[in-house]
Amino acid sequence: MGPVHLTVSDLARSLDFYRRAVGLDVLDEGGGRASLGAGDDELLVLFEDPDARPSVGRTGLYHFALLLPERRALASWLAHAARERVPLTGLSDHDVSEAIYLNDPDRHGIEIYADRPREQWEGRVWERMTTMPLDVDSLLGELGEQPLEAPFDRLPAGTTMGHVHFKVADVPAAIAFYRDLLGLDLMAQLGDQAAFLSAGGYHHHVGANAWESRGAPPPEPGSAALRRATIVLPDAAARDDLAGRLEAVEETDEGPVVADPSGNRLLLATE
Repeated sequence: MGPVHLTVSDLARSLDFYRRAVGLDVLDEGGGRASLGAGDDELLVLFEDPDARPSVGRTGLYHFALLLPERRALASWLAHAARERVPLTGLSDHDVSEAIYLNDPDRHGIEIYADRPREQWEGRVWERMTTMPLDVDSLLGELGEQPLEAPFDRLPAGTTMGHVHFKVADVPAAIAFYRDLLGLDLMAQLGDQAAFLSAGGYHHHVGANAWESRGAPPPEPGSAALRRATIVLPDAAARDDLAGRLEAVEETDEGPVVADPSGNRLLLATE
């Protein structure tokens, strides 16, 4: 997965949050737009709309997930969050990964996580992936006897957009789109409530949670919402082949854009 683009209501407030609380660097800013990342890698792009309101209760973004390169980096971030009193919404052990959840000022969901060694779960994601309470003591134990004194400056270089989790109107329709049209593998499914799909045997690059019970339409234009996520193809030939097999492709200056059945927009990009 590549950069996620979001609409926010107050760009200065969001930049302060993402720098101070999350630990991202501002790579570029101007004209009501800002690019953020870790090292030189762009991970997030924010667009300001002062009239935007949170798109809670609608299909769209559930959370984007920043994958840290090692467990110790996740421990350092958690110690930082504790010192700075960053409000959290959850701390979970998914067996394949350890994850910490929070919301930004516009209530966009964020996951910060680290994977467990791939050899522990590869080929067995369906049976291994779960949700349990995170063992905070074990995680902070990575930092020694005084974990809350461990230094934290920024999210480390090597942090990537590990996955994007969507709220969708219909999980089977999402599976038909992401698996049968885009070509991702279905790694795990919870009936009609959730599905997890990926490329290359990863536990998931895309998550889809059912949101039809909320009874609300997709976000209105201008809401504080997901503008688009990015799916990165290995080369232009692969991108063009995929775009050629899809309907309703929008050609943009940055590449072809498609929408899933719930209206979540995806840029098809290359490495």
